[in-house]
Parts: sequence; structure tokens; C-alpha cells
Amino acid sequence: MFDKLAEIEKRYIELEQLLNDPDIYRDPQHAAKLSKEQKELTPLIETWRKYRKAEETYHEALSMLEGTLEPEFRELVTEELNSSKEEMDSLREEIKLLLLPADKDDDKNVIVEIRAGAGGEEAALFAASLYRMYTMYSDTRRWKTEVMNINETELGGIKEISFLIEGAGAYSRLKFESGVHRVQRVPDTESSGRIHTSTVTVAVLPEVEEVEVEINPADLQIDTFRSGGAGGQHVNKTESAIRITHLPTGIVVECQDERSQHKNRERALKILRSKLYEKQMEEQNAKIAAERRSQVGTGDRSERIRTYNFPQGRVTDHRINLSLYKIEAIMNGELDELIDALITADRAEKLKASSWQ
Repeated sequence: MFDKLAEIEKRYIELEQLLNDPDIYRDPQHAAKLSKEQKELTPLIETWRKYRKAEETYHEALSMLEGTLEPEFRELVTEELNSSKEEMDSLREEIKLLLLPADKDDDKNVIVEIRAGAGGEEAALFAASLYRMYTMYSDTRRWKTEVMNINETELGGIKEISFLIEGAGAYSRLKFESGVHRVQRVPDTESSGRIHTSTVTVAVLPEVEEVEVEINPADLQIDTFRSGGAGGQHVNKTESAIRITHLPTGIVVECQDERSQHKNRERALKILRSKLYEKQMEEQNAKIAAERRSQVGTGDRSERIRTYNFPQGRVTDHRINLSLYKIEAIMNGELDELIDALITADRAEKLKASSWQ
């Protein structure tokens, strides 16, 4: 680990020298790339330098204790020895975390897809509740949300919805939300008070740029149709909705939230790019079994990840066996405690799998 840190520090010093040269800014793109690399390395280097300073203090104290000291002074030096040792241990763990490879998609915006599963109208109503939960969470982080496609029911539920969340670190916070969300509650239509169990599927896809996923126009079948849904002035009047079929993979994407056919086409292509990117990532991950095991959950949409039990006021995340009895707050977008626990568990798993534990 320390050899690796020495190499990284060498690169960091090299970056400092390069960025101090005015000539580097003649190529703004290259300068921005170097600046970004330096920014990413800064937390690790600062922590590494603190560790070395604490280590130096520790060895100085140790050396002093080997000599002859007055009792009071020996006590002070011993305190300094213990304090620097604790600091070294703490900084060593911090360095291990900082050395973990970052997910290259963490800073990206996300496209979230929510689909009602088993449970009919009750599942659709819960899909609407989850959409509300994610938009409220986005508001707390000052992220922008934009609906790309929605299929609503007459009772206010959502059969399916795709929406974009734009904001710093959106994928890093929401990537563990993919999977099956189960709800247990008494529907308003249930006169006997019987608890129903329904499911909703959530998929979180990193938004990708055109350069990251190349799409051959010849591989696309694009159809237009009239928007459908629960009603509204514009529904079923013009063929503004778009359906794109990617022929090589069979992936189908629809977009009908905008009146503009051109806007719907743009949005549908954006969703398709993210789906194709996700497919590529799944194929890569399938080849790396060890990486698969060092993640909290697989991100598989068929994996049941969480239960929302309304009668008990409980939300349980099955991947980390965490139950929180604050369902109302969570449904109102207070997700940080759940998300922080998932991130911590994921880091712990990756540390176990790392070579420098």
C-alpha cells in the first residue's frame, strides 16, 4: 500500500509542476483534464501526508522514551506516543477507503425508471409514492428532476415512469436503489382491513453521453403514435409519441411526455443510450465474479432489495439487514440514513476484497 502511495504522490507533484507552467493553459482541454486529476488525488495525498507527520511524531516520542526522562515529562511523551498511534490507525483506515477505485459513473446524472409490478392498482399507487419520494429527496439535495415518459392510471397511480435527475453525485447516491421494492399496507379500497403485498421495480441508469455509446441509425426502428394515458387535453390528438426499437438487442424505449415529436425522440435516444450502457456494464460485471461479490447487491432488477411495511411503520433493506421505523419520513424523501448505510456497507465489502486490508 505504501509503495502505491509513493507512486501516487510522485504523480501528484508532477501534476503540480505541470499546472504551475503557464504554457499548459494554451490547451484548455488538456489543462482541465490535469486539474481534474489533481483534484481527485488531493484528498488522498493530504491524508497520506498527515499520516507521515503522525508517524514521524510517533517515532520521535518512541525514541525519547528510550532515554532517561523525568516522570512528568515521560508521562507527556507517553500521551503523545499514544495519541499519534491512534491518529495513524485512523488515518490508515481513511487511506484504505480513499485508495478504493472510484466508480467512474458516480458523478453522472441518472435516469430512474419505476414500474408497477405485482399488485395491480395498489402497485401503481405505490410506484407514484416512490416517484414522489425520489423527487422530494432530489429537492433536498438541490437536484433537478425532469419527467421523460409517464403512463398513469385513472386513480392517480403510475404504471411506469422514466425521469432524469440532474445533480452532482446523483449516481453515487442512488445507484443502490435498483431492484424490487415491496410494499405491505392496507389499500384504501380494502374494506376488511386486510394487508396487501405489492411490488414495484426501480432501475437507476447513469446518463451517458453520445461518445460513450455509439448507436448506428440503421439499427433503429422508430415509430410514432398518439399519446395515451389517464386523460388530459392533449392525449390521443397528435402522433407526437415516439417508440424506438434497437434491433440488435430488442430494447424498446417509449417517450410520450412532450407534445413535441422532436423532443420525445431526443429523450427516447437518451434513455436508449443509458440502457445500452447498462447492458455493456452488466456483461462486463458478469465476467468479473469477484467484483460482483464485493458489491452490496447486484443491481439486478429482479432482486428484492427493500420492504416498506406501513402497519409497522418500518422500512427494511434486506441487503444490509437494516430496519428503520420511520416510514413516513423516508416516504417524504429522507433517504440519507439508508443511503449512507448502503455506501458504508459497500465500502466495507470492497475493503475485504482489496489487497491492502
